[in-house]
Amino acid sequence: MAAILKSRIAMPDCASPLAATEVATSIDRAAGARGPFRPEAWLNARQRSAVRLAVYGFRAADIAAVVGLAVLALWSLGSVDPRTVTVAAVLPMAVGTVTALSLLRGLGLYRFGRDGAPLIHLGCVVATGLLATGAAGVVGLLFQDHGLGAVIPWGVATTAALMGLHGLWLGLTTRWRRQGILSPNIVIVGAGRSAEALIERALERRDLNVLGVFDDRLSRTPDHLAGVPVLGPADALPNHRILPYVDRVVLAIDAEAGPRVRELTRRLETLPNPLTVLVGAEAGREAAMARLAEAPLATIGDGGAADRRAFAKRMQDLLIGGLALVLAAPVMAVIAVAIRLDSPGPIFFRQRRHGFNQEAVVVWKFRSMRHAAADATASRQITANDDRVTRVGRFIRATSLDELPQIFNVLTGEMSLVGPRPHAIGMKTGETESALLVAEYAHRHRIKPGMTGWAAIKGSRGPVATEAEVRRRVALDIDYIQRQSFWLDLWIILITVPVLLGDRAAVR
Repeated sequence: MAAILKSRIAMPDCASPLAATEVATSIDRAAGARGPFRPEAWLNARQRSAVRLAVYGFRAADIAAVVGLAVLALWSLGSVDPRTVTVAAVLPMAVGTVTALSLLRGLGLYRFGRDGAPLIHLGCVVATGLLATGAAGVVGLLFQDHGLGAVIPWGVATTAALMGLHGLWLGLTTRWRRQGILSPNIVIVGAGRSAEALIERALERRDLNVLGVFDDRLSRTPDHLAGVPVLGPADALPNHRILPYVDRVVLAIDAEAGPRVRELTRRLETLPNPLTVLVGAEAGREAAMARLAEAPLATIGDGGAADRRAFAKRMQDLLIGGLALVLAAPVMAVIAVAIRLDSPGPIFFRQRRHGFNQEAVVVWKFRSMRHAAADATASRQITANDDRVTRVGRFIRATSLDELPQIFNVLTGEMSLVGPRPHAIGMKTGETESALLVAEYAHRHRIKPGMTGWAAIKGSRGPVATEAEVRRRVALDIDYIQRQSFWLDLWIILITVPVLLGDRAAVR
């Protein structure tokens, strides 16, 4: 019975709230119990990373409040008219604003860690308001009371606003932590003594979600290890439905199993998830547990350059994607009417494709093939003069207009404007599944898929008919992931249209 359950929960899955519930239920059923680490809220890695980036929203709200109250204070004195405003009137408010915002960041008040005491946090917010008010007051006195009349009301209002906002931030992060959203989700490969020591220590700390265990030696492995369900062999992990919910894979192997460690490491490095190797007694050490718990999700606001790039990329997607939707709306309406008049069937074609961290996302396109010939798994890739393509379909495929509905995928956060093109789940190159041709294939999923990308503007787009084409596509995608930046994305967006329209050789 245990083997049957393990095989059932190894099926790929779409990362919807209902699917998350199904994954949780399947794991519970396999373990025969709820399990000691089961998080209250099941979010996939993409959704959890979006929560982590919420700190930038927190900071934006603080900036808006502090600057807005300063402008309001100056307006109350009649000092905001650009024709009559003086440096003496504005400078105290400017110094107070800069002081407040600098202290909020400098004191680490955007690092909502599990060990931070709320009263100390709010006390630092009050101190920030007082120091900013004092700095503004000193500058106002130096200019012979110019602008000083607005300093005290601004200081009181700013301190009160920041107290309210940070109280809200603390409440939100406390709730997220209670639900397990801010605790890194891990799976363990290996069901030996090292894995058991890691689980027992994690039970004491309660700062990790151990979702499951995988082990090749199922004949000698129990159905659960210290209450955590054993979900199958290590080879089942790459296609397991739990993978999109995993932040990190931990290889916990006993010290005497050196050759096995090297073999499993080689196999697991092909996953899109980060890999941590803990050997022998290290699995139970405090330092090892601290490293795992200090993953980006553990403390909001301390993610560094990677989080800043992710936030900039998301803002780019929302701003440019929103503008693109407005501009493309009339064109999309015309295409929808043309498809409806050209052939029977729906206007849109929806297909399950791999997204970030192996998440299954439903990608939208305008239907370009006859409805009866739809191929949801891309088992037969498009060819020149393909008899499945409609008259309107030939035009919108040649101009890539069939991809326009993916703007909705971008705005919902499932895709990005720029990234590796999402491939259909189970897509084949010849008679072989494309993902099996290149060991690093899943590395494409370490970032959200895009409407366009580095590979697309370098000529690798459309079907991949040979193993060499798959390898080139994967190599270009990995190259982009390693180089990704705001400015590279912007350049790719700008050059996409002329490159696509000038390409007459690619089959689309």
